[in-house]
Amino acid sequence: MARRPDEDYDYLFKVVLIGDSGVGKSNLLSRFTRNEFCLESKSTIGVEFATRTLQVEGRTVKAQIWDTAGQERYRAITSAYYRGALGALLVYDVTKPTTFENVSRWLKELRDHADSNIVIMLIGNKTDLKHLRAVATEDAQGFAEREGLSFIETSALEATNVEKAFQTILSEIYRIISKKSLASDEPATSSIKEGKTLVVGPQDNNTNKTCCSTS
Repeated sequence: MARRPDEDYDYLFKVVLIGDSGVGKSNLLSRFTRNEFCLESKSTIGVEFATRTLQVEGRTVKAQIWDTAGQERYRAITSAYYRGALGALLVYDVTKPTTFENVSRWLKELRDHADSNIVIMLIGNKTDLKHLRAVATEDAQGFAEREGLSFIETSALEATNVEKAFQTILSEIYRIISKKSLASDEPATSSIKEGKTLVVGPQDNNTNKTCCSTS
C-alpha cells in the first residue's frame, strides 16, 4: 500500500531519551517535534513517542523519538524500549548534581540493553536556570570524552541547542548507516532503507501520545 505524502521518507531512525525523572526529556521531545514547551508537564508514565521528518545529508529522515519515565518502578520496560534504537539522548539537569551522577548508571543500562553501535549523546538540560547551575560544563564534557559520547547543553524552555542536538545525532546515525550500506554483506541496512521501520512491538501512528496535550 502506498504511503501518504507525509509518510514519504528514505530512512526511519528510532532515538530514545533516557535519564532521571524531571530532567526535561518530555519537553526536549515536544520542543523538537512540535516546537512546544509546557512548564507544568507531568512525569511521563510508561512510554510515549513522537515523530518528525527532516532532511539529513540531503535525505529525508523520519525521526521517531521515544520518551520513558525515569522512575525506577517503570524500569521493566527497558528491553523493549531500547530494541531497534539507533541513537540515545542521555539527559541530566544542570541544576541537579544527582541527575548527573546517575548518568553512569543510565549509560551502563543503555550499553547492557541496546545495540553496541548505538550513537549516544550526553545532554545537559535547563541551561536557562543559570543562577541554579550546579554541574560544571567542563565536568560533563570530560565525562563525555572519557566515555566516547558527544555532548551538548540545551534549554528546552528557550529552545537553545535543541534542534542542534537532534540534528547532530541524526546526522551521526546517517553516517554510520551509509557506511554500512556500502558493505554488500550487511543485511541490517535493508530494514532501514526505503522508509521501513525498525520498531518492534505495538505501534499505532494515529494514537501517538505526546507530553503536553491539553484537555
